Amino acid sequence: MPRPIDFYFDFSSPYSYIASEWIDALAARHGRTVNWKAILLGATFQAAELKSPVSYPIKREYSLHDFERSARFAGVPLKNPPKFPIATQNAARVFWWLADQDRTRAAAWARHCLRAFFARGVDLSDVAQLRELAEDFGLGADTAEAVWNDPRWKQRLKSENEAAIAAGVFGAPFFIVDGEPFWGNDRRPQIERWLEKGPF
Repeated sequence: MPRPIDFYFDFSSPYSYIASEWIDALAARHGRTVNWKAILLGATFQAAELKSPVSYPIKREYSLHDFERSARFAGVPLKNPPKFPIATQNAARVFWWLADQDRTRAAAWARHCLRAFFARGVDLSDVAQLRELAEDFGLGADTAEAVWNDPRWKQRLKSENEAAIAAGVFGAPFFIVDGEPFWGNDRRPQIERWLEKGPF
């Protein structure tokens, strides 16, 4: 049976959001499944001695423009959030809690949050807004908050970040297909070629 595609994403990454809208369908066309993995870019940036492109004055305006342009090209609604980037550890902890129960529901939670942030400007770093999202998703606000405050899920996310770094992940979205790493939403044509014809 073909191996799943590992899909590393960050809830505050616009390119992760765009990729999240196509990766499952692309994988399914080639008889693959997707193993979604929430990470924190801050951890990978630190390990790789990198910073977000929007933290550099010369790159910031271009990057913000490219986020929206790339989304238009992909046919995905995106409006740069008023507050960006944001801390997303709480949403990520809930993701891993869900993933241990039902990976499909965890991926649905990820899409729910990514769409809320990038299409509607919902601030995932704001506890009140994240509680509302959890309620809308059917989790229950109190349940979600208990999860993201639980030391077990704090440690789980830390461990997942460490595992991602050990696997060579330094940004998001990051895909591993049959052991082959691909970084970035713009690697889609290469991933599709790999899935169609194998290594190149």
